[in-house]
Amino acid sequence: MGTEERAESFSGEAGRLRKIIHIDMDAFYASVEQRDNPDLRGKPVAVGGSRERGVVAAASYEARKFGVHSAMPSIAAKRKCPDLIFVKPRFDAYKAISLQIREIFAEYTPIIEPLSLDEAYLDVTENLKGIALATQLAEEIRAKIRAETGLTASAGVSYNKFLAKLASDHRKPDGLFVITPKMGPAFVETLPVRKFHGVGPATARKMSGLGIETGFDLKGQTLEFLQQHFGKVSSYYYWAARGVDDRPVRADRIRKSVGAENTFPADLFAYEAARDALREIVDKVWDYCEGSGIRGRTVTLKVKFANFQIITRSRTGQMPVRTRSELEQLGDALLEPLFPVVRGIRLLGISMSSLGAEGAEQPEFSLPV
Repeated sequence: MGTEERAESFSGEAGRLRKIIHIDMDAFYASVEQRDNPDLRGKPVAVGGSRERGVVAAASYEARKFGVHSAMPSIAAKRKCPDLIFVKPRFDAYKAISLQIREIFAEYTPIIEPLSLDEAYLDVTENLKGIALATQLAEEIRAKIRAETGLTASAGVSYNKFLAKLASDHRKPDGLFVITPKMGPAFVETLPVRKFHGVGPATARKMSGLGIETGFDLKGQTLEFLQQHFGKVSSYYYWAARGVDDRPVRADRIRKSVGAENTFPADLFAYEAARDALREIVDKVWDYCEGSGIRGRTVTLKVKFANFQIITRSRTGQMPVRTRSELEQLGDALLEPLFPVVRGIRLLGISMSSLGAEGAEQPEFSLPV
């Protein structure tokens, strides 16, 4: 029990002990499909896309063994895994299960910061069960998720968000890992920088070009050097390399945008066809807005052409979009000037940002940001 006890000596702001759990569902969308369809169990499954078009939204662990991963073009995924089974996503089902899991979290703490449907941070420093060990809480939460949903979750326990997320990745799937204050800095030093949350492929390549391959290499750089090459995010990299992250778990985390998109079986060249396709996407966005009470002032159109070039067009009003018809009209107004098109349209998306609750009092004027 020594390791678990040391794991409770977590530091927070003003010397306050902090205990954070990061829960990450294992291959969530694909696992739901395998749970609900026994014929898919033990087989390589990709949720989303199709054999020729679109991208993979999620891949089962059987598919990942072949190198299939989320955001991979479907045709590339099929080349890597000829027996790959494509399944149409059922987002209503995923959302319902996500809410079920969120209710389990709420039995332990009110301080929950969802990152997506399948992962969240929990601050269990003060928890509703009165359990001292964060490790025990993480085990209970994982067991309850399995019992109530039939799905597995991995958990990371640590003294800050950065390390808790690293820990949940460390023993996937269906694993639990604890990073204590004593082991935190050394653990970070051995890690490839590409595994740092917030370091994408492009940043990892840039770091590699500067001789930065591991957390140890990153820790060896001065803040001034990092600022010169990475700008305002450099402070995060500097402290993360030392196992330091003072960000609190934010239960009031605000959603910045809501949107939907669709990749088409065949490229669209005519405005009328694109307009009709956009209406279906508008329906999805507005259904969410109606259900959540969210409204937005900025409408953004996303267009991906056959050569994979992506453009966006936006329009911001003084008042939030109030009706589905208004959202459709704004989408059409952004779409129509793009025609005639030289290349076919492969994907369309529509999103709203500058969000607020329906009926919320609106300011009479806006200040420049």
